[in-house]
Amino acid sequence: MGKLETLKSWLNDALDVIFPRLCEVCGRPLMRGEEVMCLECDYAMPRCNCHNVAFNQIHQKLAGRVPIEKAAAMFYYHAGNRYVKLIHVAKYSGRPNVARSLAGKFAQEIAADGFFDGIDLIVPVPLHRRKQLSRGYNQSLCIAQGLADATGLPVGTNLRAVRHHPTQTRRGMYERWINSQEIYVADDQASLEGRHILLVDDVITTGSTLLACCEAVHAVSSGSRISVLALSSTAFV
Repeated sequence: MGKLETLKSWLNDALDVIFPRLCEVCGRPLMRGEEVMCLECDYAMPRCNCHNVAFNQIHQKLAGRVPIEKAAAMFYYHAGNRYVKLIHVAKYSGRPNVARSLAGKFAQEIAADGFFDGIDLIVPVPLHRRKQLSRGYNQSLCIAQGLADATGLPVGTNLRAVRHHPTQTRRGMYERWINSQEIYVADDQASLEGRHILLVDDVITTGSTLLACCEAVHAVSSGSRISVLALSSTAFV
């Protein structure tokens, strides 16, 4: 370790004493080498572990007019699950670095299994400009950037939300589907045609948002192959 790296390490240690970094799940101080979560919470995370299953629970949610090749989510999202904090902090508390860090970690975990093999472009689910202005960032873009950090794949902003819609929270399956209709459009057909696109979101509940994005991509580029990834997913019912 060079002098600069040693100085950085000392400074980081000093900052951890003055302003300790805390586990976003349990609130314990993080040790050196831990990011976002402590090792104990990381080990206990209810991971989906479905990315190697040919027709997994996410495929079942998204079964429709557009075929989905690969599908992955990092952990289960349900009421009473303390890991839900990770999504809420990243989405509503002005902490997009949490989403980016988790995405990078997840990418490293599944890359060895070949999940990213053949994928050409990462495309996040967009926010309407009004919502993004209010929030200050698009958490799905932060997730896409975290995946890109780990894989080197490019991130595209080919999808746009052309209509503002109310939050999907507390809406049922049918209401979510109606709420997602005619919201998204895809741009730059040339950069999509014939390519394998990885669509990225923060949480998959009914799958209506990702389905709408899949259909928007296929509307301009029927030759595109599509896979999906989210940080979290509700269990298939």
